[in-house]
Amino acid sequence: MAITIKKPQEIKKLSVANQIVSKTLDYLTCNIHPGLSLKELNAMGESYIQSLGARAAFKGLYGFPAGVCTSVNEVIIHGIPTDYRLKEGDIVGLDIGTEVDGWYGDSAVTVGVGEISKSDEALIACAKDALYYAIDIIQPEMRFKELSHAIEQFILQKGYVPLRGFCGHGIGRKPHEEPEVPNYLEGINPKSGPKIKNGMVFCIEPMICHKDGTPKILEDKWSVVSTDGLRGSHYEHTVAVVDGKVEILSLS
Repeated sequence: MAITIKKPQEIKKLSVANQIVSKTLDYLTCNIHPGLSLKELNAMGESYIQSLGARAAFKGLYGFPAGVCTSVNEVIIHGIPTDYRLKEGDIVGLDIGTEVDGWYGDSAVTVGVGEISKSDEALIACAKDALYYAIDIIQPEMRFKELSHAIEQFILQKGYVPLRGFCGHGIGRKPHEEPEVPNYLEGINPKSGPKIKNGMVFCIEPMICHKDGTPKILEDKWSVVSTDGLRGSHYEHTVAVVDGKVEILSLS
């Protein structure tokens, strides 16, 4: 496994791309309202990214047709923007990637449309809290499997389960690099595998299901739901390990 170590100037370039992701997510979150279609939401995001001097990195990536993943209600990740118009009480995951001068940014949030249920508030909070918990415990020489195991335990203790088969990842000159960072322990030994080092940059992205973490991909070939048929949530940040501390690059 070749996990690249980024130089300080390279981390600065990654920060530029990630700041644009953060600003775009803030912009879309502030403008979400009932009646807005997912295609309109995507167009707003793509236009805003371009206005800030970046490219919407997801558009065309592996054949994905849009710049913004718009995952509504039961769709946890990789939702395709459609003509569906958001309704009061919906929840929508927004996942955005950008590219600036060959360097990539990536982040995601899940937000409510108008007033949402207490159940959905708790579901969203689990994803966000799991993300920040993970960021808080990262330190050099910790193994990535230890991090994955800790995320999984946090999610389980909140009464939810992680989506399986999808994971966080390294990021840099490519939108997806080594290592993979699952939200659950693969295998039985968290004290195995590569260690976190200074200069590593990677994305942590808890994906939360209610009862069953088994994924199902819908007929559009992209949208991922849980086999339990219930709503899911997703949060993501790009982080860098610098001088023994974690910096969130995708936080404006």
